[in-house]
Parts: sequence; C-alpha cells; structure tokens
Amino acid sequence: MKKKFIVPFLIIILLISTSIYSSSFDKKASEKDPEKDRVIVYVLKNILSRYHYVQKELNDNFSEHVYTSFIDGLDPNKRYFTQEDLKEFSQFKYQIDDQLKDTRIDFYKLVYNRFLEKLTAAKNNYRTLLAQPFDYKKKELIDVEYDKIPFAKNEHELIDYWRKQLKLSILSRIEEAETAQNTDIEKDKTIKKKTFKSLEHEARKEVLKNMDELYQRIDELENSDWYSTFLNSVVSGFDPHTTYMSPRTKSRFDQEMSGKLEGIGARLQKKGIYTHIVELISGGPAWKQGDLEPEDIILKVAQGTETPLDIVGMRLDDAIKFIKGKKGTEVRLTVKKKIDGSVKIIPIIRDVVELDETFVKSTIVEKNGEKYGIIDLPRFYIDFNDLSRRDAAKDMEIEIDRLKNENVKGLIVDLRDNGGGSLKTAIEIGGLFISKGPIVQVKYRGEEPLVKNDTDSKTQWNGPLVVMVNEFSASASEIFAAAMQDYKRGVIIGGKQTYGKGTVQNVMPINRFYEKYPSDLGALKMTIQKFYRINGGSTQIEGVYSDIALPTKYSYMKFGERDLEGALPWDKVQQAKYSTIDSYSNFTDVIYNSKQRVLKNEKFNKIDDYAKWLKKNQDEKTYSLNYTTFKKESKKKEKESEQFKNIYKFDSNLAFSSPKHELNLFVNDTVLKEKRIVWHKNLKKDIYLNEALNVLSELKMTKNYTIVKQ
Repeated sequence: MKKKFIVPFLIIILLISTSIYSSSFDKKASEKDPEKDRVIVYVLKNILSRYHYVQKELNDNFSEHVYTSFIDGLDPNKRYFTQEDLKEFSQFKYQIDDQLKDTRIDFYKLVYNRFLEKLTAAKNNYRTLLAQPFDYKKKELIDVEYDKIPFAKNEHELIDYWRKQLKLSILSRIEEAETAQNTDIEKDKTIKKKTFKSLEHEARKEVLKNMDELYQRIDELENSDWYSTFLNSVVSGFDPHTTYMSPRTKSRFDQEMSGKLEGIGARLQKKGIYTHIVELISGGPAWKQGDLEPEDIILKVAQGTETPLDIVGMRLDDAIKFIKGKKGTEVRLTVKKKIDGSVKIIPIIRDVVELDETFVKSTIVEKNGEKYGIIDLPRFYIDFNDLSRRDAAKDMEIEIDRLKNENVKGLIVDLRDNGGGSLKTAIEIGGLFISKGPIVQVKYRGEEPLVKNDTDSKTQWNGPLVVMVNEFSASASEIFAAAMQDYKRGVIIGGKQTYGKGTVQNVMPINRFYEKYPSDLGALKMTIQKFYRINGGSTQIEGVYSDIALPTKYSYMKFGERDLEGALPWDKVQQAKYSTIDSYSNFTDVIYNSKQRVLKNEKFNKIDDYAKWLKKNQDEKTYSLNYTTFKKESKKKEKESEQFKNIYKFDSNLAFSSPKHELNLFVNDTVLKEKRIVWHKNLKKDIYLNEALNVLSELKMTKNYTIVKQ
C-alpha cells in the first residue's frame, strides 16, 4: 500500500546537498490564516511518521533534538540567549514531542518571542560597545568554535561575548588594512602612512555599518521566516536530508533538477544566517574564475569597485538579487573559505550560465600515440516534468558513440564534484558499461531490498574505463562508481573516499495530504529509501573507497555524510546475484603501479603536506585578541602558506581537442568554442586527470576484447 501511495507523485532524488531551503515561506497566506502554522505541523508529523525510512518515535530524545536544533538555529554564535533563558526554555525540553502530537507550538512561541526581545537588546549592545575603542593591548583569547562553547551565564557575560566577537572583527580589518597600506607604500613612497588610531577608527566604523545593515535586514523578517527554521528543526530529527521546502524553494529545486540555472554559476544554500556555496556549475563564471569552492561562505557582495554589502542574515532570495547581474559586469564576493577559515575577495565577471554547461560534454586527448576520451558528467540530470527533454543517460549514450567513432582506445568518466541527481539516470548510465545485470539495491522501511537492474543487453562501451571521483562525488555518483567497482568494470581513482550519501529522498507536496487547504503549503523532501551496492554494502557514511587514492586538500578533514549530525548509519543487506566482468588482464598491476608513482611524485607529496597543514589550522579555534600577538600569528600563517603557493601548478603537456561534431559547431558558435578552450586549458593543468590517463593507458583488456561500434 505504501508504494502505491508514493508512486503517483514520486520524485526520486539523490543529491549531496539535500538541506536546501529558504528561511521564508508564503508570508501573505500565513498572515491571512493564523492556523497555517498548525496545519503544516499537523501534516508534517503524519507524513513523517507513516512514510519516512526511519520509524522514529516522537519521544523525549526527539524532543531534545528539536529543542537544541531550534535554539542553535536562531543563535549559532551564542549572541542572544543566556543560560538563564535556557533554564526557562528547558521546561519544554522534553515536552515538544507531546506538543507536536497535539499540534501545539508553545515551545516555538516562547523561544521566538524571547528571541525578538534579544534582537532589540543586541542592537543596544553592539552600538554601545562600538562607540569607543577596545583595549588592543589586553592579553585575552576568543574561542570561535561556537557550537562547543557554553551559552553565557547571564546578561553581563553575554555582553562580554559580544565584546570579544566585535573586537575580533575589528582586529581582522585593521590587520588587513595595514597590510594593504604597506603594499601601497612600497609602490608609492609619497603615500602618507595612517596611524593605528586612524585604522582602528575606520575598522570600527565599518563593523558598525555592517552590523546596522545586518539588523536592518533582520528587522524585515517576520514570524513565518523564523517558523521555517523551527519546521526544519523538527523534520531534521528524522535525518539531515529531510527538509521542509516552501513553495518558492520547491520551484527553485525543480529548476535545479532540470538543469535550468542562471547567475554566476553557483548553487547557494542558506544555513542559519549564512549563505553557503553548494556547488559550482561546470563552465559557469565562478567555475572559470576558479577561486570559489563548495562550502565557502559569502559574507559580502560588491558591485565592481563599489562598497561591499554585508549579506549575513539576508534572505537567500535577496542575496541572490545582489549576486546576479548583467552579463559582463563584475561582482566581488567577500568569502570565508571552508578549507582554512581565511577571508578572501573573489572577483567574478557575470555571464549567462548556458544550460549546456550543466550537461554531459566530452573531449579527446592523445597520449603515447593513442587516443583517449574524457566525459565530464556534472550531474545526473533529468526533467521530471518533461521526460522527452534530454537527460544524463541519453546524453552519455550519444557522447560515447561519438567518441567511439573517433577511435578512442579508452574512456575516463569524470564524476568529480558531481553531487548526484536522478536514480533512474544513474541506473541507465551504469547499464551503458555492462551487458545487463543489477546496478543498485533499494530498500524501503521494513521491507526486503529491491534489486534495480539494467535489462538492456546492449553494451555502449566495453573498452578500458577509469572513473574519477572526489570528496564531493555523492549519491547517484556513488551508485555508478560502486557498480563499476563491484563488477571490476573500471578503476576508481580520486580522493580516499566519496561523500557517503546512501539515502533516497522523495519530494511530497503537502497539499496532497490536506487538499482542502486553499493555498500552497510547500513540500516535504523526505528520506524514503536507502540504497545499497550490489555487493550488499551501503554507501551511506562510508561512500566508495577509491582503488587508487590520491592526496587532496581534504584528505585529513572530517568531511561528508559522516560529519552530519543524525546521519543514518552504515549497514548491509544480502549481496545481489552478479558476476565480476574481469575485463582486464593486468588490473592489479595497474593499480600497484599508480600507487607507486603517486608515492614518488613530489607534487602529490606536497599536496599531502598541504592537507595536513590545513587540518592543523582547521583544528585551531582560538585567536588572540591582543593586536601584537594577533598580527604575529597571522603573519606566521601567511608565511607558512607561502610554501604551498604553487602546489597545484602543473602542466601535462598534453593536447586536448573537441570531437568532430563540436568542431563543426564552432563555426557558428564562438561562445561554445571559447568555453572548450578554457576547459581544455584547465584539463592540461589537472594533475589528477594526468594520473587517471596514466592508469587508463596501462589497462589491458582480456584477449576476447573488442570495442563494439554502432
């Protein structure tokens, strides 16, 4: 009965970024109907209890999760609530489950109303503190691991928390301004050097301006905006990929799944008060510029050389308006880097993000007198609203056929940074590389796993295959990579392991469960299945371990699904019936040779050192608030980083060229030609691709192997 109920409006998705939601939803409807909040809670609890993969009891443990998650969502930096507030809130700590069962939101109302009071007090706090200079000679530290530090004991200690956070912001700006000033003076000796007092005044003035702008935007938010945070605290109690999506967010989600994207070529996500980079669109302006990375946080946005606008706390929709702009104009993003916490200004020239750049593309490279094909698959895309449109599986089949007609000897499928997409396309693409057989196993709650097979006996590519992955390869990418690994159909090369998302989400329109409600209630993206490799093991948490693990800057960091609170555990089911293909006569030797090359490669060794250095800096969560010490520590890090300045500087001296069908298109499409030139230039400098080509060139098929052409 369960399956029949889900199928009519099923959208099966497997994405690395599955907690995308805006902080607002349909304000007007909520204002007209005060019961909307209760209606949504009523429907959500019933859907989750009946259809989520995990049959979770709404008990005291669940109540505690919602309690902690909501408070942390409102106050991630410990700026508002004190332990005195928490003492009052704690009366509901183990009662939220009961309130939800009765469709009551007393806890939400108490915390939300107190939060509004705290926002008013916060304005007075920062304005008073910024009215005069701090003591920059005082020897004191600040711990920025806010999720670990306790809430302030009382209002007096809370103000001291504010003082330290504001002081750190000012110190960073002073140090940055002083460094820029010294650089300018070196170029022009006539420039008059500003005093510390002057730099401090300017920095404090800038921090005040940014704080005023932040709270001006916060003042524009209403109950419905914060209520969305509460709803996601509730649904995340089942797992981190289950989220409530407002009508507007659902519309953006459908757009992403179909590949219809625009802007600087980056998918954004709101987490608390911050705007995060989720994914870069291959071929887009941000991808071409090269400095922006997934999980970076955008702090400010400037239009060219204009004064930057602080977007911390801004709604996602509003932030996007400032980031988007006319083709050819410049946007400067002030970004906090995920990798080391540094703040960097990244200039990007806006452009139209062509739909084609979210789709499959291929290139040809010659190595040691032989031709090899490289297929870049950015996403397992499909348009669920129009299945006649192009999708990843159809495009892969066409691209492989084109490369076969170019007489390529081997094939690389590049899944790096591919966050997933459609389960259907993942299964169909897997089937392009085997005659027929199981690709993945899918399991509903309390049921036996279902084996999903490729039933087409045709093999589109039966030659040498290498699959490239990294730490951002997830979900559908992991299904494909795992199947190729289990069949021994190809060599998996890349980071130590992939992201580790082994769950399937279903997008359910809430109005389907409450048809009498007149307006759009949004949707619930809910985990309904787990998927398993054909060898029985789950990719959940563990991901796919590469046959050849290459050092990356993420090698020693906590990263991926295993770092998410509440992630479903790893487990296994019975192995599906399949036989390894054993296509290669030297599979083990090729892997051994590659590992030896990597161990002896100075560049890879340096990248490994860089990864260790980044991990060390990531673990450092305290900063000195004494300016002399702060500057000394900053200079030390800057000096240490110099040794890693050119670690990715590499030239393979290989020439890449587009397939013949694209060469014909270049005559009338100079934009496409320019995109391919940029892509080929980047591939030439890609040390990871270079090693993948080394592996591919060494693979020898068994004697009965022949490439079958159309």
